[in-house]
Amino acid sequence: MNLSDLKWTDVAAMDRNTPVVFPVAALEQHGHHLPLFTDSMLLSEVLRRAVGRVRGPVLVSPLTWLGNSEHHLDFPGTLSATPRVYLDLINGLAENFLVHGFRRIIFLNGHGGNDVPGKQALFEVRQRHRKRGDLLLLFATYWHLAPQAKDCFPGLKQHEMGHACEWETSMILRLSPQLVGSITDIKPVEFGTAFEPASRAWITQERTVPGHIGFPNLASEAKGEALFEAFAEASGRFLQRVVDWDGVSWNG
Repeated sequence: MNLSDLKWTDVAAMDRNTPVVFPVAALEQHGHHLPLFTDSMLLSEVLRRAVGRVRGPVLVSPLTWLGNSEHHLDFPGTLSATPRVYLDLINGLAENFLVHGFRRIIFLNGHGGNDVPGKQALFEVRQRHRKRGDLLLLFATYWHLAPQAKDCFPGLKQHEMGHACEWETSMILRLSPQLVGSITDIKPVEFGTAFEPASRAWITQERTVPGHIGFPNLASEAKGEALFEAFAEASGRFLQRVVDWDGVSWNG
């Protein structure tokens, strides 16, 4: 069910154990060849396919397209909520539906920069409601739900999600090929290892001059379809676990 299609009385009549999904993504630079709305477009399609696999009701909020994209601000066109503003946004969205009485709140994420603040925001929400034992507050990035995605198509060069990369470019080729610029002569930008396993603070411009990270020159529509299906299958399984949760167990 799409929240935007309902009347308030429809929501008032719903079972409060119905999972509420907030899709969160971004509007930011994606190299020389992909549209600024890439993350939001891809997440929307993954979620559309995933919800169709779930047995039981799921309430889906409209996409929150404004993300934490501060690291991309050197590239014109990027729009970003500063980290504290983004934390407050996620806090507020979750609290809205807690006020409405819902108990299972899921943020499904399609932008890497949202991952850390999104998790922090839900941690903050949980501490405010620490005496409640009936809440399920989850933040999940769709490609983290599908570690097997690297095996979904023979010959995938990348084993993980990059940025405007083989994976994202393939998916946009499948979804909206008219929005993809020429990729034939794009030179790959290696992922690098930084100081792993430590987490290094970074801005995009110090990792890549053109804006992409990965191998967009290897993208294809067929790879895109395989990736969409891998991500939708994993996201659907995740949402089914939320629907099936018994309301008390630690494990789901």
